[in-house]
Amino acid sequence: MHSDGRAATATAVAAAAADAYSKIVATLIRVTGDWTLAEDSAQDALAAALQRWPRDGVPGNPGGWLMTVARNRAIDVLRRAKVEQRKLRDLAVLELTSGEGEPVTGLDGLDDRLRLIFTCCHPALPLEARVALTLRTICAVPTGDIARAFLVAEPAMARRLTRAKAKIATAGIPYRVPAGPALTERLPGVLAVLYLLFTQGYNADGEPAFADEAIRLARLLGRLMPDQPEVPALLALFLFQHSRRDARRDAAGDLLTLDRQDRSRWDHAAIAEGVAILAGVESDGGPYALQAHIAACHATAPSAQDTDWARIAGCYDRLAAVQPSPVIALNRAVAHGYASGPRAGLALLAAARAGGALDGYPHALAVEADLTARLGDRDRAAELFRRAAAAAFSDDERRALLARASTV
Repeated sequence: MHSDGRAATATAVAAAAADAYSKIVATLIRVTGDWTLAEDSAQDALAAALQRWPRDGVPGNPGGWLMTVARNRAIDVLRRAKVEQRKLRDLAVLELTSGEGEPVTGLDGLDDRLRLIFTCCHPALPLEARVALTLRTICAVPTGDIARAFLVAEPAMARRLTRAKAKIATAGIPYRVPAGPALTERLPGVLAVLYLLFTQGYNADGEPAFADEAIRLARLLGRLMPDQPEVPALLALFLFQHSRRDARRDAAGDLLTLDRQDRSRWDHAAIAEGVAILAGVESDGGPYALQAHIAACHATAPSAQDTDWARIAGCYDRLAAVQPSPVIALNRAVAHGYASGPRAGLALLAAARAGGALDGYPHALAVEADLTARLGDRDRAAELFRRAAAAAFSDDERRALLARASTV
């Protein structure tokens, strides 16, 4: 097969994996109770696609094809292991998938991936393990990338993931959405995971399907917990952020900062939905409500110059009080830099850096560069933008920062 044909097949497999992998894993975990078997079966299905699709062509429903192959692989493994007949009967339920090949959901209509997120967020697991397990299972982030995010070696992270899965099995952590007080207790962790999932898709080099999935799961969670204000607030935040997805790059594919984006290209239907949802959420509520109100100020401003920076700065003041973090302190400095002038922003930036957590952080360098440029010291600003580019996390960000350095 020609190289361009193999590349097209690989692209089709990657797209199908982004859309279907977490569905397949979640469904197989539910019916087998075996985390490793579910992941191995999904990986085998992807390998089979890479082998067969170049020869047979990409199927009309790639996700359904992958689900069928993964299901059959799991059935074969369980039969060879002579597992109890109950699991085989559970697996037979998968034969009732629709003609489109979509995994069945439970009788209560809850999605298997939502159950999986609640399982990953069980308080019996350390917080780091919850995040890592979610990244690996729901987002399909490679173990090596997770290890780098946690500043540990890949073998160490692999062992942590294995221990987390074993803990779920040996402790009998149920694969379900809890009820009563346990549901409310688990909610903050689940919201954090959905935020993480969305961020994985919204990042410059992220997979957009993750952002779509986070929005879908947030809607589902909203139906499950309609009386929890942070749930609709998180959904509104997602909608405001995702509304800009088509305007974040120029014709050459380079990233555009918010003030340079063509606002006519924003998804105004999504913005309107976010505004309607947020109307019932207090602006002085929890951290997601505050972030959603900040995002609403940006999304509803007719232009960058019309942005209500005073309101945004006030929201960041409250956010820093309820959820202090170096990144929030950095964003607070930006907001006050626009609301009260660059000197005020630089003073808050210096305070945010006092603990050393932002040392070498490219976004902190970029913020200092922007505030410095607005004070008129363009040479120093250009140097700071170049330093930020050298520390950037992706090539997209590096190019954008170098462009700022050349035009400051």
